[in-house]
Amino acid sequence: MSTLYRNGWIVTMDDAESEHENGWILVDGSTIASVGSGMEPDADERVDLNGAVVTPGLINTHHHLYQTLTRARAQQADLFTWLRELYPVWSRIDADAEYAAARTGIAELALSGCTTVFDHHYVFPRGREGLIEAEVQAAREIGLRIVASRGSMDLGVSDGGLPPDELVEDLDAVLAETERLAAAIHEPGHGARVQLAVAPCSPFSVTGRLMEESATLARRLDLPLHTHLAETLEEEAYCLELHGCRPVEYLDRLGWLADDVWCAHCIHLSESDISRFASTGTGVAHCPTSNLRLGAGAAPVREMVNAGVRVGLGVDGSASNERSDLFFEVKQALLVCRGRGGGAAITAREAIRLGTRGGAAVLCRDDIGSLEPGKCADFAVWRTDVLELGGADDLVAGIVFAGPFRPDRLVVGGETVVSDGHLVKADETEIAKAHRVEARKFSG
Repeated sequence: MSTLYRNGWIVTMDDAESEHENGWILVDGSTIASVGSGMEPDADERVDLNGAVVTPGLINTHHHLYQTLTRARAQQADLFTWLRELYPVWSRIDADAEYAAARTGIAELALSGCTTVFDHHYVFPRGREGLIEAEVQAAREIGLRIVASRGSMDLGVSDGGLPPDELVEDLDAVLAETERLAAAIHEPGHGARVQLAVAPCSPFSVTGRLMEESATLARRLDLPLHTHLAETLEEEAYCLELHGCRPVEYLDRLGWLADDVWCAHCIHLSESDISRFASTGTGVAHCPTSNLRLGAGAAPVREMVNAGVRVGLGVDGSASNERSDLFFEVKQALLVCRGRGGGAAITAREAIRLGTRGGAAVLCRDDIGSLEPGKCADFAVWRTDVLELGGADDLVAGIVFAGPFRPDRLVVGGETVVSDGHLVKADETEIAKAHRVEARKFSG
Protein backbone atom coordinates (compact mmCIF):
# COMPACT_ATOMS: atom_id res chain seq x y z
CA MET A 1 0.00 0.00 0.00
CA SER A 2 1.50 3.35 -1.07
CA THR A 3 0.41 6.74 0.20
CA LEU A 4 1.35 10.12 -1.26
CA TYR A 5 1.38 13.01 1.19
CA ARG A 6 1.24 16.08 -1.03
CA ASN A 7 1.16 19.88 -0.96
CA GLY A 8 3.38 20.35 2.09
CA TRP A 9 6.58 22.18 3.03
CA ILE A 10 8.86 19.16 3.40
CA VAL A 11 11.88 19.69 5.69
CA THR A 12 14.00 16.62 5.00
CA MET A 13 16.97 17.17 7.38
CA ASP A 14 19.13 15.28 4.88
CA ASP A 15 22.84 16.04 4.41
CA ALA A 16 22.07 18.70 1.82
CA GLU A 17 19.45 20.31 4.12
CA SER A 18 16.89 19.97 1.31
CA GLU A 19 13.45 21.53 1.62
CA HIS A 20 10.52 21.27 -0.78
CA GLU A 21 8.16 24.18 -0.23
CA ASN A 22 5.45 22.66 -2.41
CA GLY A 23 6.51 19.09 -1.97
CA TRP A 24 5.41 15.54 -1.38
CA ILE A 25 6.45 12.32 0.37
CA LEU A 26 5.68 8.91 -1.11
CA VAL A 27 5.38 6.20 1.54
CA ASP A 28 5.46 2.54 0.59
CA GLY A 29 4.35 0.46 3.53
CA SER A 30 6.54 1.46 6.47
CA THR A 31 9.28 3.12 4.41
CA ILE A 32 9.81 6.37 2.54
CA ALA A 33 9.99 5.59 -1.18
CA SER A 34 10.74 9.10 -2.46
CA VAL A 35 10.57 12.78 -1.54
CA GLY A 36 10.39 15.72 -3.89
CA SER A 37 8.43 18.47 -5.58
CA GLY A 38 6.92 19.00 -9.01
CA MET A 39 5.44 16.01 -10.84
CA GLU A 40 3.78 13.71 -8.34
CA PRO A 41 4.22 9.93 -8.47
CA ASP A 42 1.33 7.48 -8.59
CA ALA A 43 0.05 6.12 -5.29
CA ASP A 44 -2.76 3.97 -3.95
CA GLU A 45 -3.84 6.78 -1.63
CA ARG A 46 -3.33 10.56 -1.66
CA VAL A 47 -3.39 12.83 1.41
CA ASP A 48 -3.48 16.62 0.96
CA LEU A 49 -1.36 18.42 3.57
CA ASN A 50 -2.85 21.83 2.75
CA GLY A 51 0.46 23.66 2.97
CA ALA A 52 1.51 22.18 6.33
CA VAL A 53 5.15 21.95 7.38
CA VAL A 54 6.41 18.36 7.54
CA THR A 55 9.44 17.45 9.64
CA PRO A 56 11.00 14.13 10.55
CA GLY A 57 9.49 12.72 13.73
CA LEU A 58 11.16 14.11 16.84
CA ILE A 59 13.44 11.76 18.78
CA ASN A 60 13.60 11.92 22.56
CA THR A 61 17.02 10.89 23.87
CA HIS A 62 16.42 11.08 27.64
CA HIS A 63 13.33 10.57 29.79
CA HIS A 64 12.11 8.97 33.01
CA LEU A 65 8.55 8.01 32.21
CA TYR A 66 7.70 6.89 35.75
CA GLN A 67 8.12 10.47 36.95
CA THR A 68 4.80 11.57 35.45
CA LEU A 69 3.41 10.23 38.74
CA THR A 70 5.18 12.89 40.83
CA ARG A 71 5.02 16.27 39.14
CA ALA A 72 5.49 19.63 40.84
CA ARG A 73 7.32 18.24 43.86
CA ALA A 74 10.41 19.77 45.51
CA GLN A 75 9.63 22.93 43.60
CA GLN A 76 12.62 25.02 44.72
CA ALA A 77 15.21 22.29 45.12
CA ASP A 78 18.53 21.62 43.45
CA LEU A 79 19.19 18.18 41.99
CA PHE A 80 20.51 16.40 45.07
CA THR A 81 17.79 17.84 47.37
CA TRP A 82 15.14 16.99 44.78
CA LEU A 83 16.38 13.40 44.53
CA ARG A 84 16.54 12.90 48.29
CA GLU A 85 12.92 14.03 48.60
CA LEU A 86 11.65 11.87 45.76
CA TYR A 87 13.59 8.61 46.08
CA PRO A 88 11.36 7.38 48.96
CA VAL A 89 8.24 8.25 46.95
CA TRP A 90 9.46 6.41 43.86
CA SER A 91 10.17 3.32 45.96
CA ARG A 92 6.40 2.63 45.87
CA ILE A 93 6.32 2.02 42.12
CA ASP A 94 4.99 -1.22 40.64
CA ALA A 95 4.10 -2.44 37.15
CA ASP A 96 0.58 -0.99 37.22
CA ALA A 97 1.89 2.43 38.17
CA GLU A 98 4.66 2.19 35.58
CA TYR A 99 2.16 1.33 32.86
CA ALA A 100 -0.07 4.28 33.73
CA ALA A 101 2.92 6.61 33.94
CA ALA A 102 4.39 5.41 30.66
CA ARG A 103 1.09 5.69 28.78
CA THR A 104 0.78 9.27 29.96
CA GLY A 105 4.32 10.27 29.08
CA ILE A 106 4.31 8.51 25.72
CA ALA A 107 0.94 10.03 24.82
CA GLU A 108 2.30 13.48 25.67
CA LEU A 109 5.33 12.81 23.51
CA ALA A 110 3.22 11.67 20.56
CA LEU A 111 1.13 14.82 20.88
CA SER A 112 4.33 16.88 20.66
CA GLY A 113 5.49 15.31 17.38
CA CYS A 114 7.78 12.64 18.88
CA THR A 115 8.02 9.27 17.14
CA THR A 116 10.83 7.62 19.16
CA VAL A 117 11.40 7.76 22.92
CA PHE A 118 14.35 6.62 24.99
CA ASP A 119 13.45 5.95 28.61
CA HIS A 120 16.02 5.74 31.40
CA HIS A 121 14.45 3.61 34.11
CA TYR A 122 16.67 2.94 37.11
CA VAL A 123 14.27 2.54 40.07
CA PHE A 124 13.59 -1.13 40.82
CA PRO A 125 12.09 -1.64 44.29
CA ARG A 126 12.72 -5.12 45.66
CA GLY A 127 10.11 -7.67 44.71
CA ARG A 128 8.56 -5.57 41.90
CA GLU A 129 8.67 -7.11 38.44
CA GLY A 130 7.54 -6.25 34.93
CA LEU A 131 8.40 -2.53 35.01
CA ILE A 132 10.23 -2.40 31.67
CA GLU A 133 7.67 -4.68 30.05
CA ALA A 134 4.92 -2.29 31.21
CA GLU A 135 6.41 0.71 29.43
CA VAL A 136 7.10 -1.32 26.29
CA GLN A 137 3.44 -2.35 26.28
CA ALA A 138 2.40 1.31 26.59
CA ALA A 139 4.59 2.33 23.66
CA ARG A 140 3.23 -0.44 21.47
CA GLU A 141 -0.36 0.48 22.28
CA ILE A 142 0.11 4.16 21.43
CA GLY A 143 2.29 3.44 18.41
CA LEU A 144 5.68 4.99 19.16
CA ARG A 145 9.11 3.43 18.89
CA ILE A 146 10.81 2.94 22.25
CA VAL A 147 14.39 2.43 23.33
CA ALA A 148 13.91 1.14 26.85
CA SER A 149 16.80 0.75 29.24
CA ARG A 150 17.78 -1.42 32.14
CA GLY A 151 19.08 1.22 34.53
CA SER A 152 20.62 0.44 37.90
CA MET A 153 21.85 1.78 41.24
CA ASP A 154 24.17 -0.17 43.55
CA LEU A 155 25.78 2.63 45.61
CA GLY A 156 23.50 3.38 48.55
CA VAL A 157 23.73 6.14 51.12
CA SER A 158 25.47 3.90 53.65
CA ASP A 159 28.34 3.42 51.17
CA GLY A 160 28.62 7.11 50.27
CA GLY A 161 26.05 7.20 47.48
CA LEU A 162 22.88 9.27 47.17
CA PRO A 163 19.98 6.78 46.87
CA PRO A 164 18.50 5.08 49.93
CA ASP A 165 19.85 1.60 50.58
CA GLU A 166 16.46 -0.01 49.93
CA LEU A 167 16.65 1.07 46.27
CA VAL A 168 20.09 -0.28 45.44
CA GLU A 169 20.55 -3.68 43.77
CA ASP A 170 23.08 -6.46 43.69
CA LEU A 171 25.50 -6.15 40.76
CA ASP A 172 25.10 -9.72 39.54
CA ALA A 173 21.31 -9.46 39.67
CA VAL A 174 21.41 -6.27 37.58
CA LEU A 175 23.56 -7.90 34.91
CA ALA A 176 21.42 -11.04 34.78
CA GLU A 177 18.20 -9.05 34.46
CA THR A 178 19.72 -6.86 31.74
CA GLU A 179 20.68 -9.92 29.73
CA ARG A 180 17.21 -11.42 30.18
CA LEU A 181 15.54 -8.25 28.93
CA ALA A 182 17.86 -8.03 25.94
CA ALA A 183 16.82 -11.52 24.86
CA ALA A 184 13.14 -10.79 25.52
CA ILE A 185 12.53 -7.39 23.93
CA HIS A 186 15.49 -6.06 21.91
CA GLU A 187 14.97 -5.81 18.15
CA PRO A 188 18.14 -5.24 16.09
CA GLY A 189 18.23 -3.77 12.63
CA HIS A 190 16.33 -1.34 10.41
CA GLY A 191 12.88 -0.30 11.57
CA ALA A 192 13.15 -1.68 15.10
CA ARG A 193 10.17 -0.73 17.23
CA VAL A 194 11.59 -1.84 20.59
CA GLN A 195 15.23 -1.73 21.61
CA LEU A 196 17.19 -1.87 24.85
CA ALA A 197 20.07 0.16 26.25
CA VAL A 198 22.25 -0.51 29.29
CA ALA A 199 22.04 2.48 31.62
CA PRO A 200 23.61 2.66 35.11
CA CYS A 201 22.15 5.75 36.72
CA SER A 202 24.96 8.18 37.58
CA PRO A 203 28.42 8.54 39.16
CA PHE A 204 26.83 9.26 42.55
CA SER A 205 24.55 6.21 42.60
CA VAL A 206 26.60 3.48 40.91
CA THR A 207 29.92 1.84 41.74
CA GLY A 208 32.80 1.89 39.30
CA ARG A 209 32.65 -1.89 39.10
CA LEU A 210 29.01 -1.85 37.96
CA MET A 211 29.87 0.78 35.35
CA GLU A 212 32.68 -1.40 34.00
CA GLU A 213 30.71 -4.65 34.11
CA SER A 214 27.73 -2.95 32.43
CA ALA A 215 29.95 -1.74 29.61
CA THR A 216 31.40 -5.22 29.11
CA LEU A 217 27.91 -6.74 28.98
CA ALA A 218 26.53 -4.08 26.64
CA ARG A 219 29.39 -4.53 24.19
CA ARG A 220 29.03 -8.30 24.24
CA LEU A 221 25.30 -7.93 23.46
CA ASP A 222 25.83 -5.05 21.00
CA LEU A 223 23.67 -2.66 23.05
CA PRO A 224 24.29 1.07 23.58
CA LEU A 225 25.28 2.61 26.92
CA HIS A 226 23.77 5.59 28.72
CA THR A 227 24.17 7.47 32.01
CA HIS A 228 23.76 10.89 33.61
CA LEU A 229 26.88 13.05 33.65
CA ALA A 230 28.12 16.50 34.63
CA GLU A 231 24.65 17.77 35.50
CA THR A 232 25.57 19.91 38.53
CA LEU A 233 28.54 21.47 40.27
CA GLU A 234 27.64 19.32 43.30
CA GLU A 235 28.24 16.24 41.17
CA GLU A 236 31.64 17.58 40.19
CA ALA A 237 32.55 18.16 43.84
CA TYR A 238 31.29 14.66 44.71
CA CYS A 239 33.48 13.06 42.01
CA LEU A 240 36.51 15.05 43.08
CA GLU A 241 36.05 13.96 46.68
CA LEU A 242 35.24 10.31 46.01
CA HIS A 243 37.29 9.57 42.89
CA GLY A 244 39.89 12.33 42.79
CA CYS A 245 38.85 13.54 39.35
CA ARG A 246 36.05 15.36 37.50
CA PRO A 247 33.04 13.46 36.06
CA VAL A 248 34.26 13.21 32.45
CA GLU A 249 37.69 12.05 33.60
CA TYR A 250 36.02 9.44 35.81
CA LEU A 251 33.95 8.11 32.90
CA ASP A 252 37.07 8.00 30.75
CA ARG A 253 38.87 5.88 33.38
CA LEU A 254 36.02 3.39 33.26
CA GLY A 255 36.16 2.95 29.49
CA TRP A 256 32.88 4.75 28.97
CA LEU A 257 33.88 7.42 26.44
CA ALA A 258 33.08 5.79 23.10
CA ASP A 259 30.75 5.94 20.11
CA ASP A 260 28.32 3.47 21.70
CA VAL A 261 27.75 5.84 24.67
CA TRP A 262 25.66 8.92 25.23
CA CYS A 263 25.30 10.92 28.43
CA ALA A 264 22.44 13.05 29.69
CA HIS A 265 22.89 16.75 30.53
CA CYS A 266 26.66 17.43 30.27
CA ILE A 267 26.23 21.00 31.48
CA HIS A 268 29.54 21.46 33.22
CA LEU A 269 32.07 20.51 30.55
CA SER A 270 35.47 22.08 30.01
CA GLU A 271 36.97 22.64 26.57
CA SER A 272 39.06 19.51 27.03
CA ASP A 273 35.94 17.54 28.03
CA ILE A 274 34.20 18.61 24.83
CA SER A 275 37.25 17.72 22.79
CA ARG A 276 37.39 14.31 24.42
CA PHE A 277 33.69 13.69 23.69
CA ALA A 278 34.26 14.62 20.06
CA SER A 279 37.36 12.47 19.61
CA THR A 280 35.72 9.41 21.16
CA GLY A 281 32.32 9.83 19.49
CA THR A 282 30.48 10.09 22.82
CA GLY A 283 27.00 11.59 22.48
CA VAL A 284 24.96 13.99 24.61
CA ALA A 285 21.25 14.25 25.47
CA HIS A 286 20.57 17.97 26.01
CA CYS A 287 17.63 18.56 28.40
CA PRO A 288 17.23 22.37 28.57
CA THR A 289 13.96 22.67 30.48
CA SER A 290 14.91 20.27 33.26
CA ASN A 291 18.33 21.91 33.59
CA LEU A 292 16.69 25.31 34.06
CA ARG A 293 13.97 23.98 36.39
CA LEU A 294 16.58 22.54 38.78
CA GLY A 295 18.88 25.55 38.46
CA ALA A 296 21.67 23.32 37.15
CA GLY A 297 22.79 25.60 34.32
CA ALA A 298 22.83 25.60 30.52
CA ALA A 299 24.83 23.10 28.49
CA PRO A 300 27.42 24.38 25.97
CA VAL A 301 25.50 23.07 22.96
CA ARG A 302 26.98 25.40 20.36
CA GLU A 303 30.48 24.47 21.45
CA MET A 304 29.67 20.77 21.37
CA VAL A 305 28.08 20.89 17.93
CA ASN A 306 30.97 22.94 16.55
CA ALA A 307 33.40 20.36 17.90
CA GLY A 308 31.50 17.52 16.20
CA VAL A 309 29.85 15.99 19.27
CA ARG A 310 26.62 14.08 18.63
CA VAL A 311 23.88 16.09 20.39
CA GLY A 312 20.17 15.28 20.66
CA LEU A 313 17.32 16.55 22.83
CA GLY A 314 15.52 15.06 25.82
CA VAL A 315 12.56 16.14 27.90
CA ASP A 316 14.05 14.44 30.98
CA GLY A 317 11.72 13.25 33.74
CA SER A 318 8.31 14.76 34.23
CA ALA A 319 9.21 15.46 37.85
CA SER A 320 11.90 17.92 36.73
CA ASN A 321 10.18 19.25 33.62
CA GLU A 322 6.49 18.60 34.32
CA ARG A 323 5.83 18.10 30.58
CA SER A 324 6.78 15.43 28.07
CA ASP A 325 6.73 17.90 25.17
CA LEU A 326 9.71 17.44 22.89
CA PHE A 327 8.68 20.21 20.51
CA PHE A 328 8.94 22.60 23.42
CA GLU A 329 12.50 21.35 23.97
CA VAL A 330 13.32 22.28 20.37
CA LYS A 331 12.29 25.85 21.12
CA GLN A 332 13.87 25.80 24.56
CA ALA A 333 17.16 24.55 23.11
CA LEU A 334 17.16 27.50 20.73
CA LEU A 335 16.46 29.99 23.52
CA VAL A 336 19.03 28.53 25.92
CA CYS A 337 21.71 28.47 23.23
CA ARG A 338 21.01 32.09 22.37
CA GLY A 339 20.97 32.99 26.04
CA ARG A 340 24.53 31.67 26.26
CA GLY A 341 25.86 32.86 22.91
CA GLY A 342 23.69 35.63 21.53
CA GLY A 343 21.02 35.92 18.85
CA ALA A 344 23.11 34.30 16.12
CA ALA A 345 24.19 31.29 18.19
CA ILE A 346 21.70 28.85 16.63
CA THR A 347 19.06 28.91 13.90
CA ALA A 348 15.54 27.50 14.08
CA ARG A 349 16.48 24.78 11.60
CA GLU A 350 19.50 23.81 13.65
CA ALA A 351 17.20 23.44 16.66
CA ILE A 352 14.91 21.13 14.64
CA ARG A 353 17.99 19.16 13.56
CA LEU A 354 18.93 18.60 17.22
CA GLY A 355 15.48 17.13 17.83
CA THR A 356 15.50 14.89 14.74
CA ARG A 357 18.75 14.02 12.99
CA GLY A 358 20.73 14.73 16.16
CA GLY A 359 18.57 12.42 18.23
CA ALA A 360 18.92 9.62 15.69
CA ALA A 361 22.70 9.94 15.77
CA VAL A 362 22.71 9.88 19.58
CA LEU A 363 20.66 6.67 19.62
CA CYS A 364 22.94 5.16 16.95
CA ARG A 365 20.02 4.86 14.50
CA ASP A 366 20.55 5.51 10.79
CA ASP A 367 17.00 4.53 9.79
CA ILE A 368 15.19 7.49 11.39
CA GLY A 369 15.74 11.22 11.88
CA SER A 370 15.47 12.43 8.28
CA LEU A 371 13.02 12.17 5.37
CA GLU A 372 14.94 10.24 2.72
CA PRO A 373 14.24 7.21 0.51
CA GLY A 374 14.81 3.97 2.39
CA LYS A 375 14.33 5.47 5.83
CA CYS A 376 11.43 4.73 8.15
CA ALA A 377 8.29 6.71 7.39
CA ASP A 378 8.35 8.65 10.67
CA PHE A 379 7.20 12.24 10.35
CA ALA A 380 5.13 15.01 11.91
CA VAL A 381 2.74 17.34 10.10
CA TRP A 382 2.36 20.86 11.51
CA ARG A 383 -0.59 23.01 10.44
CA THR A 384 0.31 26.49 9.26
CA ASP A 385 -3.17 28.04 9.06
CA VAL A 386 -3.17 28.88 12.78
CA LEU A 387 -3.31 32.26 14.49
CA GLU A 388 0.22 31.99 15.86
CA LEU A 389 1.78 31.76 12.38
CA GLY A 390 -0.07 34.67 10.81
CA GLY A 391 2.52 36.96 9.21
CA ALA A 392 5.31 34.37 9.20
CA ASP A 393 6.86 34.10 5.74
CA ASP A 394 9.30 31.42 6.88
CA LEU A 395 6.90 28.87 8.26
CA VAL A 396 9.65 26.42 9.23
CA ALA A 397 11.24 28.98 11.53
CA GLY A 398 7.75 30.09 12.56
CA ILE A 399 6.75 26.78 14.08
CA VAL A 400 9.86 26.89 16.30
CA PHE A 401 9.67 30.54 17.37
CA ALA A 402 5.89 30.45 17.93
CA GLY A 403 5.73 26.91 19.31
CA PRO A 404 5.06 24.60 20.88
CA PHE A 405 2.21 23.15 18.81
CA ARG A 406 0.48 19.81 18.63
CA PRO A 407 1.06 18.05 15.33
CA ASP A 408 -1.97 17.74 13.10
CA ARG A 409 -0.74 14.31 12.07
CA LEU A 410 1.99 11.96 13.29
CA VAL A 411 3.11 8.96 11.25
CA VAL A 412 5.33 6.19 12.65
CA GLY A 413 6.50 3.48 10.28
CA GLY A 414 3.80 4.49 7.82
CA GLU A 415 1.03 4.21 10.44
CA THR A 416 -0.91 7.27 11.55
CA VAL A 417 -0.80 7.53 15.36
CA VAL A 418 -2.05 11.14 15.65
CA SER A 419 -4.76 12.56 13.41
CA ASP A 420 -6.39 15.99 13.67
CA GLY A 421 -4.30 16.59 16.77
CA HIS A 422 -5.62 13.52 18.64
CA LEU A 423 -4.32 10.04 19.37
CA VAL A 424 -5.58 7.40 16.97
CA LYS A 425 -4.85 4.22 18.92
CA ALA A 426 -5.68 5.42 22.44
CA ASP A 427 -7.99 7.83 24.23
CA GLU A 428 -6.29 10.80 25.87
CA THR A 429 -9.07 11.31 28.41
CA GLU A 430 -9.05 7.66 29.48
CA ILE A 431 -5.25 7.70 29.84
CA ALA A 432 -5.41 10.79 32.04
CA LYS A 433 -8.18 9.32 34.19
CA ALA A 434 -6.33 6.04 34.77
CA HIS A 435 -3.13 7.94 35.50
CA ARG A 436 -4.80 10.05 38.19
CA VAL A 437 -5.87 6.88 40.00
CA GLU A 438 -2.28 5.61 40.14
CA ALA A 439 -0.77 9.02 40.90
CA ARG A 440 -2.94 9.40 43.99
CA LYS A 441 -1.05 6.47 45.51
CA PHE A 442 2.11 8.60 45.42
CA SER A 443 0.67 11.70 47.06
CA GLY A 444 1.30 12.70 50.63
